[in-house]
Amino acid sequence: MNKHKESLLRGFPIKILASSFLFFTVLQIAIGQTTHSRPVFNFKGQYIVTVSDADMVASAYLDGYLGEQEGKDALSVISLDKPVNKLKAVSVEVSNSVTGPPSSVAVAPDGRHTIVIETRGQRPIGKDKPLLSDLPVGKTITVLNLSDPDHPQITQKFNGEEHPLSVTFNRDGTLVAITYAPKDTIQSPLAIYRFTNGKLVKLNLSSIPGYSNGDVVNEAVFHPDNDKLVLLNATKSLLCFYSLVESADEVKLSKWGNFVLVDKEPFKACFTPNGRFLIVNAMYSASVRGSVTSIGIAAQNPNGSTPTHQIVSRILTGVLPEGLAISPDANWIVTTNLEQSTQPFDKLEQGFFSSLTLIRLNAETGLLERIGDFAFDGILPESAVFDNTGQFLAVATFDHYDADRKGGSIDFWRLTSDYFDPTRIALVKTDYSVPVTRGIHSMVIVR
Repeated sequence: MNKHKESLLRGFPIKILASSFLFFTVLQIAIGQTTHSRPVFNFKGQYIVTVSDADMVASAYLDGYLGEQEGKDALSVISLDKPVNKLKAVSVEVSNSVTGPPSSVAVAPDGRHTIVIETRGQRPIGKDKPLLSDLPVGKTITVLNLSDPDHPQITQKFNGEEHPLSVTFNRDGTLVAITYAPKDTIQSPLAIYRFTNGKLVKLNLSSIPGYSNGDVVNEAVFHPDNDKLVLLNATKSLLCFYSLVESADEVKLSKWGNFVLVDKEPFKACFTPNGRFLIVNAMYSASVRGSVTSIGIAAQNPNGSTPTHQIVSRILTGVLPEGLAISPDANWIVTTNLEQSTQPFDKLEQGFFSSLTLIRLNAETGLLERIGDFAFDGILPESAVFDNTGQFLAVATFDHYDADRKGGSIDFWRLTSDYFDPTRIALVKTDYSVPVTRGIHSMVIVR
């Protein structure tokens, strides 16, 4: 031990020192940190799938101007079988839009197919200074084969209902749910498809109990262990729980326990890996911190009693937490916070930063602990995914403040701790980054 460390430790009771170093050792194991001579970066997974909307700049949300187009809408695949400094994105043109939740792409559980929805269509050709309002309502659904992730192939493309918002697979990849912002009181907010041999076939859907015509459903989430479905009703800020029964050509939904009222503008929801809790983020307004809420799920009830779902824990995040990710070990949650990065550059409100909020999750109790916000130099980060180890994070950065840096990027972060302060945990942005088409917003990892 060197003299500096000796001076730091001198005078501390032996029992306190032993307890502190034991705690630090446990923390090191929890986040995968070991002794090494230089920073180790070993992002684990098969590949990352992303989509980019090339039609608009981030500030179009506020001033309405789409800005200059950069390339074409794209689906990008990044195989993770190379050293991080050699990772590259393989892209194919697929229409998509950033104007909904970051849930525009889903990958089948076996990793062989992906589905992309189009919330808004392409910008008009030849119009001077096109506006966000010029983008037509989207309806295209595209299926791609990823058997060879370095050569994604479109296998199905068709028009669904107008204004889709999210797409997701069920636990075995046989069903796909797509949610919508209904154009009128007749259109359903939900469509369910059977997925067989890489093709989508729409099923008839009976009425949705407890749904009011015209309500917007931001997302559907299948339970990881059983045939249950949760709808995120953004209009009423409700989590709506259903049992799902599938027949030859029809799906029926019935209420599964109580609905749960959550914070305003719920945007995305994820089940914990054990299925015992549902985690949901909420956006609020553009200047108020958002939130993350943990809801306990009554998957099993004695004597056939009615399931009761209830809020367990709630914490604040940064401003506008669009993205939500849970580590595979369920120890950590991250939200990607837009902050004021969508403001036009000449506005005083533009803060010239975005942020991530790191949250500790107790997978057994559902309790949340806010670790902190970690700011970075990037515009409109809508998505993040943890790697298989839970030690590293990939973050989708829509655009950059540096005007000379074209395109968006997938930026890699490290979860780490402080040797001299065992209670201190941090997210650190690394120098590793993979360029992608500007406008990246939705991202999935295939483990």
